[in-house]
Amino acid sequence: MAKTVLGKGLNALIQRSSMADTTAAPGAQNSDPGQTDTIAKIELSKIRPNPFQPRMDFDQGALEDLKRSILEKGVIQPITVRRVADGMYELISGERRVRASQDINLKAIPAYIIEVSRDEEMLELALVENLQREHLNPIEIAISYQRLIDECSLTQDLVARKIGKDRTTVTNFLRLLKLPDKIQRSLRREEISMGHARALLALPNESAQLRVWQKVAKEGFSVRKVEEIVRNFGAGPSVKTREVSIPAPPQDGGVRSMESRLRHALGTKVQIKSSSPGKGEIVIEYYSPDDLERIIEIVTDRKE
Repeated sequence: MAKTVLGKGLNALIQRSSMADTTAAPGAQNSDPGQTDTIAKIELSKIRPNPFQPRMDFDQGALEDLKRSILEKGVIQPITVRRVADGMYELISGERRVRASQDINLKAIPAYIIEVSRDEEMLELALVENLQREHLNPIEIAISYQRLIDECSLTQDLVARKIGKDRTTVTNFLRLLKLPDKIQRSLRREEISMGHARALLALPNESAQLRVWQKVAKEGFSVRKVEEIVRNFGAGPSVKTREVSIPAPPQDGGVRSMESRLRHALGTKVQIKSSSPGKGEIVIEYYSPDDLERIIEIVTDRKE
């Protein structure tokens, strides 16, 4: 039942009338009534970490702010858990709240307890809930999307629907995982923005991406400046193009037919120009760095 409302977040499962008195006093004990879809105070010592946690980086400053808030007002928003063996609970979402509560020596925390029997469903709940609630960095988001695709057998369209985003947004995040590890780490540390990273993706290879990234990190270039560098890079002699060999068309009708096939395959305007029998060139148009990257992916991923 939980899976049918994932797109709305776990808040959709919680009745507002159940939200009263959720702050946990330092000496509180378990108040689990043994039911599901209920809120109870759970001892922190009985909560196991989330094995599917998408977050890799925890901002210490934000954690300190959360500690001060909990000391002043308590844990207002319950974490989400499922019951496991031996009277223990497994965390689904709310690791920052758990860490902050442990650091200030709280004994118990308000938790929304749901029934999750399969690990696949647990993974999906954990990832979707964290994507909707937590402030993940772009790489953490991209990895979460990829895990939903790989481990939950979802398509990009289904991922987009479950998290309430456009499919293009999902695709743009997934493309970040094609960047070299150094650039991904730089994005995680907020040394560059997602705009910088997307511009770097339009460069033809990893070596070029790293060279431009090093300049960005050193000089503090704006996104617009990086896009300009990328455009100029495409005009330089160092850019290598993939040669495509096709048989010389016997007549104009054959050329038009081949152009039409390429237009449909690449999703852009294509011209075939014959210079002599059996020789010529193919002109493929693109309209932005992202469009160029899309075309390159289509051409290079095509089986020989």
